[in-house]
Amino acid sequence: MKHELKTCPCCKALFECKVGSIHLCQCWTVPLTEEERMHLKESFDECLCARCLLEQKQLRSQRLFDQKLKKLGLKTN
Repeated sequence: MKHELKTCPCCKALFECKVGSIHLCQCWTVPLTEEERMHLKESFDECLCARCLLEQKQLRSQRLFDQKLKKLGLKTN
């Protein structure tokens, strides 16, 4: 199956998208929940490289944690 070179919309790095063989694609190395997948789908029109997927996952996790702390009346950074 032919694979496609894509440019990550976040960092502009080139990466090989293997959507036809998704289990071999670099994005498969970043475990995502269904909720995280939906958030990424709503936030980006194109595939992200594995590094940016992981970064977006971590940023979202931190935002959700900060929101929970704020809701509890605890300080955040």
